[in-house]
Amino acid sequence: MPENSAPQPEGEKAHSVELTDPRALRAYAHPLRMTLVGLLRRHGPFTATRAAELTGESVASCSYHLRILAKYGLVEEAPGGRGREKPWQATAKYTEWPNHSEDPAIAQATDALSVAAAELYFSRFARAFSLRTDVPKEWREAEVFGDTLVYLTPEELASLKERIDELFLPYEARQDDPALRPPGAQPVSFLKIAYLDADGDTVDSGTAGAGDAGTDSSTDSEKE
Repeated sequence: MPENSAPQPEGEKAHSVELTDPRALRAYAHPLRMTLVGLLRRHGPFTATRAAELTGESVASCSYHLRILAKYGLVEEAPGGRGREKPWQATAKYTEWPNHSEDPAIAQATDALSVAAAELYFSRFARAFSLRTDVPKEWREAEVFGDTLVYLTPEELASLKERIDELFLPYEARQDDPALRPPGAQPVSFLKIAYLDADGDTVDSGTAGAGDAGTDSSTDSEKE
């Protein structure tokens, strides 16, 4: 059985796989591995050869990283195929890891993974914005780019997080069933990030134009 994972009924994809082993957390904190899991969730199953085409990496590299992901229960072999042409599939729709741990090894590994995930999120975000010349006007106006500084208690922040998650529930089924997507629906990445801002009282916050600190202009537990 893969390390750090729970068995699932055959043919059933779990909602999420939770990483708690420091080894698994460190293994996943690699941009190519996170990218491969994301691609499998969106375009899989596929082989290491197809993974190389999608990422621009070598087949050997993709094969190696897919085996590491399988070791920790993030991907698994899909039916069909042989040898190097065997297809892989994601084991769950999302990856989760703890926000807090009393174990120093886990805490350090989760923080490192969170930083790696944030760097990957924002590299994708920056690339998308740099290539949006041909994005239709209605999409550019609907996109969101901004931030808001609010004063909350831990309980209020937890409640706000739950309410935001509830807003996405009506759209979740569309991810697996294209028939549920209305005409014109396109994949949209919505980053959910909230953190205790140690500089909140020392910088100019509030709303400003896009690209400034404290933006709010209309033009994706920690989870990936």
